[in-house]
Amino acid sequence: MSALQWGGRFTRAPDAGLIAFGSSLREDMLLAPFDVECSLAHVAALRGGGIIDEAQAAALTAALERVRGEIADGAFAAAACEQNFEDVHGAIDARVREIAGVTGEWLHAGRSRNDQVATTLLLYVRDRARVAAGQAQAIAAAFVARARVELEAETLLAGTTHRQPAQPVLLAFVLLAWAEPFVRAATRFLAAEATARAFCPLGSAALAGSTLPLARERAASALRFERPSRNALDAIGNRDAALDLAHASVRAVVDASRICEELIAWSAPAYGYVRLGDEAATGSSLMPQKRNPDPFELVRAHAAAAIGAYSGALGTLCGLAPSYQRDLQVTKSQAIGIIEDALVTLQAFERASAAVAFDRNRMTERARKGYTLATDLADALIARGVTARAAHALVGRAVAEAESERRPLDAADLERVATSAGLTSLTAPLDATASVAAKRTEGSTSPDCVGAQLDELDRELLALAKALA
Repeated sequence: MSALQWGGRFTRAPDAGLIAFGSSLREDMLLAPFDVECSLAHVAALRGGGIIDEAQAAALTAALERVRGEIADGAFAAAACEQNFEDVHGAIDARVREIAGVTGEWLHAGRSRNDQVATTLLLYVRDRARVAAGQAQAIAAAFVARARVELEAETLLAGTTHRQPAQPVLLAFVLLAWAEPFVRAATRFLAAEATARAFCPLGSAALAGSTLPLARERAASALRFERPSRNALDAIGNRDAALDLAHASVRAVVDASRICEELIAWSAPAYGYVRLGDEAATGSSLMPQKRNPDPFELVRAHAAAAIGAYSGALGTLCGLAPSYQRDLQVTKSQAIGIIEDALVTLQAFERASAAVAFDRNRMTERARKGYTLATDLADALIARGVTARAAHALVGRAVAEAESERRPLDAADLERVATSAGLTSLTAPLDATASVAAKRTEGSTSPDCVGAQLDELDRELLALAKALA
């Protein structure tokens, strides 16, 4: 049986090398189960339009169910790869014809690979979007759980900007800042899933619809779409949902990469804030003492690769007219590659993050170093009526003096600053715990605010878990 779904108007066989060049069979084998689902819905559309009879529909359904089983046990992939198929869709069509005989030749009636691929890709996106949302939710939940532990332990550290000591914060506050992006990531993944449920392209045929009376509503319902697509030309070239999921995947991996960068720095002796457990750290083939945070470095590299791949997917798309062009095969492969790699990368990030142990004593001991209390002194002056610029200058001079004498800010500095400002006295936090506790604004690092953030995140994560159930 011919491996091609076309050829009647050609007089010579196609160049085998060029067919191989154009083949996406191995790349899109992940789509095989979804193509079967799509084909079963097309059988329903054919039967609903009276194009095939009940016996033919039953034979096609049975053949497709048999192919589904062969896909699950690996037999289909092995057999398909031995032949010169252009894609997984043609391979499944050929296998159905082998199983069902002449009846199998009805499967592709009223259907083009254009609407078939577009629909199959949406089914894949819906599946992977839910998996990705669950992964993001799990990462966020893990950080939230650790934040509760660290809030109870009252672990402090010097928060940084520009990698320089800035202000004391709770470690729990930092962990929640790590959780927040993954709550947003889960929301973006679910939004991509919703986009992939809106319109069913099946029945759009090549670009103009079909003269056959396909029951498109029946196919859309069978595949759990909201409705058939409105415009056939748009439907066959639309890759929005796949690109939305790819974009959400890139964003999530980039968020993970940023946290990895923090953990890589924290694991270095200069910080010494964290130790990566034996199950996640790696050694050197030469230097016996090495303990490397390789998983976090690899996440960082995968994020960079994902950005490049996503740019390539958009770059491929931007030069195409609003119809089907073969370039979309490359966009499809790029999007699938981004999505699959992101799932693996996020899982590795979750596992490696769970192996991190915090050195609470070192973090807390260094929380006030680097003059992290300077802003508290300036705020205290402002609260007493000193302008922000004047307060900044007064405290800056106090820091410079203390730094020249190699000592921290102390009560004497507080008194001198007050005198310089024309005040008889001034009260401001002189330890990191008091600094953290003094924060008043919603969303701040104070224990009460962090507790409120924890409770709110718990509610959001519970809602996400219910949406994914």
